[in-house]
Amino acid sequence: MIIVTGATGQLGRLVIASLLKTTPPAQIVAAVRDVAKAADLAAQGVQVRHADYNDPASLDSAFAGATKVLLISSSEVGRRVPQHRAVVDAAARAKVGLFAYTSVLRADSSQLGLAGEHRETEALIRASGLAYSLLRNGWYVENYTAGLGGALAHGALAGAAGEGRIAAAARADYADAAAAVLSGAGPVEQVYELAGDTAFTLAELAAELSRQSGKQVPFHNLPQHEYREMLIGVGLPAPVADLIADSDAAAAKGALDDSGRALSKLIGRPTITLADAVKAAL
Repeated sequence: MIIVTGATGQLGRLVIASLLKTTPPAQIVAAVRDVAKAADLAAQGVQVRHADYNDPASLDSAFAGATKVLLISSSEVGRRVPQHRAVVDAAARAKVGLFAYTSVLRADSSQLGLAGEHRETEALIRASGLAYSLLRNGWYVENYTAGLGGALAHGALAGAAGEGRIAAAARADYADAAAAVLSGAGPVEQVYELAGDTAFTLAELAAELSRQSGKQVPFHNLPQHEYREMLIGVGLPAPVADLIADSDAAAAKGALDDSGRALSKLIGRPTITLADAVKAAL
């Protein structure tokens, strides 16, 4: 029985869809906080169970009969460690055979501010005694392409990543990687450093957007604090603006670059190209 937590989130749904290509739906459990939101998964034959990271008892029920568990990291930055601890502890009580976790690229040495909670979670997993696989995901290309409409409207793409290269991949690429690890019959690695095949700078992203849209959209590189203030000015909450600006600043120092191609090797195909990502966004 394969348990996928956070199964109604953007990544979780893609993991379920990928698993369904090779795994009978009755062997997949969508562990979700709101069961009503998973009605479409239940209609496909996937088991749906209530699981709340803040309610350990619900996790024990959700993990009954589990052989493998995928913990998709909580979206509640700042509260992740106790939430993740509850999931790890429940998986240990259930004696699952494999515990997989969506971490962040080079979590052990990353300069990203958000890496701290991932490092602490990885330590909890290692201390649990469970067989584990750390899926250290790089950046989602959607983190940038989601804002291309705004860049077109304002006539510029802003950021604070400078000339830093970003080896981003699509959520679907990372979802296929998770499914490959969960559904594979053979041994899995303890740590996967996963990222896109070809890195790009934000200037290159702006150039590709300009090419495909027919409108000149330059990249404006800003100091981290100015970028943060700009994000707050367009309506983002301060904690989110802090996270985005910090991530760009870390990208400028190489935190989101990678050339190992472990992701494409794991999924058996190339990751999304920058041109295709922009095309899909437009």
